Amino acid sequence: MPSYLSFARFYDGLMQDACYEKRCDYILKLAESFGHDMGITLDLACGTGTLTRLLKKRGVDVFGIDYSMEMLSEAMQSASEEGLDILFLRQKMQSIDLYGTINTCVCTLDSINHLTKIEDVAKTFDRVGLFMDDDGLFIFDVNTVYKHKNVLADNTFVYENDSVFCVWQNTPEDDNKVKIDLDFFEEENGVYYRSSESFSERAYTDDEIKKMLTDAGFEVEAVYGDLTLESPEADEQRAIYVARMKKSRNKEFNESKG
Repeated sequence: MPSYLSFARFYDGLMQDACYEKRCDYILKLAESFGHDMGITLDLACGTGTLTRLLKKRGVDVFGIDYSMEMLSEAMQSASEEGLDILFLRQKMQSIDLYGTINTCVCTLDSINHLTKIEDVAKTFDRVGLFMDDDGLFIFDVNTVYKHKNVLADNTFVYENDSVFCVWQNTPEDDNKVKIDLDFFEEENGVYYRSSESFSERAYTDDEIKKMLTDAGFEVEAVYGDLTLESPEADEQRAIYVARMKKSRNKEFNESKG
């Protein structure tokens, strides 16, 4: 998996349209609508920890996991600056190993799409399920196949803020994958310095996702359009999944630890 060395430095500045505050409120309202207490919550693939910090400020007992040391460094620094005591762990999504069980897992902003092998997505769902309490909720989003084929496709996007100028180029690949090349131009004393990042994302069909969730012991409670309580439209770019752990797999976990 890529380390996102350059991306980590500019990530928060380039993600202004991620609606973190609104997304945090949405997740909490979703949980409430399903009669669920967030309890111990894992923010999986937490990145720079913006959502993690917002959940913490709203009273959620949350910790974060990401595989990028650069992203985690940004997350820990921001948490420290805000006086928040949050545990951050460096682990791969498909091989998380926790010390106890969780009540809730959230995974946002197309982090699942960064897993470009379907077996890695299945392993991720399986590991989340292994540490999930009975009736626990797994709330995550994915970029849709529509977005990969019609929005990202072979298009190029340009983003600019006070700290960086970014060129985002997409190249379609097989299996609903898109190769993403990012070029960052950072100005210092009138001179622009270039750094680059490359990675791929893969979109999965609704049927593929539901099967993997079922195989991992989850029951799909709902699928919504982004930040809505409505079913995804045909041209939906991001879908939200709410899955409940029904299969009592954590008993096996507790026995192995005890």
